[in-house]
Amino acid sequence: MNSEDLAKYIENTNGISKPWLLVQLRLKKLQENKPFLSPEEYLIQLADIHQDAMNLGEWWIGREKEVF
Repeated sequence: MNSEDLAKYIENTNGISKPWLLVQLRLKKLQENKPFLSPEEYLIQLADIHQDAMNLGEWWIGREKEVF
């Protein structure tokens, strides 16, 4: 699945309100753009996405069946 397909999926399933899906979209876009980025820029963007994912905390607790 490419980032365009993932974005359509997120939109069609009302996933825009699910921040973990947006993190996945950002990771997919970064993966697709990796060949065009310097190693330093790639690591900076990856670290930013990682921090955003960590800021989500344990959002899945009590919602395991819904999100996994």
